[in-house]
Amino acid sequence: MPDLYYEYRHPGPVCGVDEAGRGPWAGPVSAGAVILAPDAPIEGLDDSKKLTAGRREALAREIKARALAWGIGFASAEEICALNILQATALAMRRAVAAMPVAPAFALVDGNYAFDLPCPVRTLVGGDGLSASIAAASILAKTARDAVMVEMDRVHPGYGFAAHKGYGVPEHARALASLGPCAIHRHTWAPVRAAVRVNITVAEMAG
Repeated sequence: MPDLYYEYRHPGPVCGVDEAGRGPWAGPVSAGAVILAPDAPIEGLDDSKKLTAGRREALAREIKARALAWGIGFASAEEICALNILQATALAMRRAVAAMPVAPAFALVDGNYAFDLPCPVRTLVGGDGLSASIAAASILAKTARDAVMVEMDRVHPGYGFAAHKGYGVPEHARALASLGPCAIHRHTWAPVRAAVRVNITVAEMAG
């Protein structure tokens, strides 16, 4: 289980940073940043993908109540298309760090890419399974993005966003082929561009 080993090896306060939603065809990419209080451990922190939705929600509430500081940031589908997914992820992470009421002296970031953040960075491959603060950040990023996609299901009905959260599952592909892309689709992504071409062709044939 993740612990604070890596946090203690760097000057504090140390925040964990992680993202959610780099792969979907629709919706924002989100990031979480968390500085855990060493004297207030949170039991059960782990990679958000290993947790049930209910457990993630319960842990997210506990993180927000007990962490020394936390922040959540987003980069929109439009920003993803304008910047590319890597730079949009960096933007979401910077927004998450900026949203914390405590400025970190150091950041532990999941993965192997050293994003440009307003403090020194150490990357940890598989960090959400090693660092408790990265695990906490992954939980906040995931639950925040899921909540956005549930709301987007109401705003843009028919795509199934509440169920698949914008990922490229067969249900989503069928909806794209039938309805065409909506405002929160990542219009520069190949499956979305293909759906645009298909719908234009169908419209021309109908005309």
